[in-house]
Amino acid sequence: MNKSKQLNQWLWKWHIIAGLVSVPIMALLCITGAIYLFKGQFNDYVYDDARFTVSSEGQQHRPFSEQLNVAEGASDSHIMSVTLPQNSEQTTAFREHATRHARNLIYVNPYTSEVTGTYQQKESFMYTVRKLHGELLLGQVGTLVVELVASWFIVLALTGIYVWWPFKTFSASGFFTIRTNKTRKIFWRDMHAVLAFWMSLFMLIILAGGMPWTELFGDNLKWVQQQTNTGYPQHWRNSKGLESNLSEDQSQSSISLDQVVDFSKEKNLKGEITIKIPMEPSGVFTVTNKSFWLEDQRVLHVDQYSGEIIKELEWNQVGILMALRQVFMRLHQGEYGTANLIAVLMVALTFFLSTTASLISYLVRKPKGRWGLPKVPASFNAGLVVMLLIGFLALLFPAFGLSLLLILVGSWLASLFAGNRQSQPQQ
Repeated sequence: MNKSKQLNQWLWKWHIIAGLVSVPIMALLCITGAIYLFKGQFNDYVYDDARFTVSSEGQQHRPFSEQLNVAEGASDSHIMSVTLPQNSEQTTAFREHATRHARNLIYVNPYTSEVTGTYQQKESFMYTVRKLHGELLLGQVGTLVVELVASWFIVLALTGIYVWWPFKTFSASGFFTIRTNKTRKIFWRDMHAVLAFWMSLFMLIILAGGMPWTELFGDNLKWVQQQTNTGYPQHWRNSKGLESNLSEDQSQSSISLDQVVDFSKEKNLKGEITIKIPMEPSGVFTVTNKSFWLEDQRVLHVDQYSGEIIKELEWNQVGILMALRQVFMRLHQGEYGTANLIAVLMVALTFFLSTTASLISYLVRKPKGRWGLPKVPASFNAGLVVMLLIGFLALLFPAFGLSLLLILVGSWLASLFAGNRQSQPQQ
């Protein structure tokens, strides 16, 4: 690849700007993300007494209807769903209807029908980590800041690869070698460049799994899914519009939770099974499962009086954009097994090391008292291809586009102000 020196300087300038905007917060996201990968293991350890129990050989579960009554008695609200134990050591988890003061989960020993503990999500350590990772503990404003930083990271990665690429010839060793026998500038530059090059593709994959949670890009993605019918099919996420067959005198009795549990087991649903309990006489039972493979997930809406299936949905009915979104989101959270979790952890920690090296490299290289941005001629033209790419990124990532517009307007006003000052006659 033959590089233009002026284009290299221009992209290097924007690489530094993108780094100053995104790197400090990206480093924070790497650390909090690495911690949150172990949410399940951490919660299992901290809430061990609530989540797990010991059963005697041959001991049978108490009826789930009985467990539900116990959970209702311990609740300040209404029980909205139950998650079934996946093995003989797990307790039954009942989720309360969301209220400001409600406990989120009530755990019941399935062998004794005794409450083993409760879990209030907003008071947990991992909830704080998640909020710090997703919104910097600043609510919607923090979410927008994280989106802005993530959007600028795309620019950081693309410009970084171009700037790092040699002008003429290159050696394969340059892709792997960090020169420790040279100056500090070269060492920190190599540390940043080599690690960042190998991590960029993985970071972009991880980033693709996080962007659907953002405000602007996430809302746009949802809109596209709605317009193209590539999201969830109707009634996948809720039972709105579905009703149980209620008689005119409303004299029927609802089937028991145990009957729904037995029905769910007959369907051979894989993974973690959750049953949403109807809140109204016309409501329905909704059975869902969270499986290792998305293709095994199903949704069953069941008449609470007859036990008949009102609607059944399978994963092959989910649109392509939602399917891809879920794959990348799971990769982002390390949910595809131990190998996935370790890979994401290594990428996060290695990228944190690379970002630290980048800041040190910048501070070592930049002149004292100045920003140290590469000089680019005022007449420089980046070219149509580069401008089209920037325009595409600005449309795809609105936070990046809006911030770029503000930077350009600010630069124009600054140059205009400087020109006016220079044109004023000397006294």
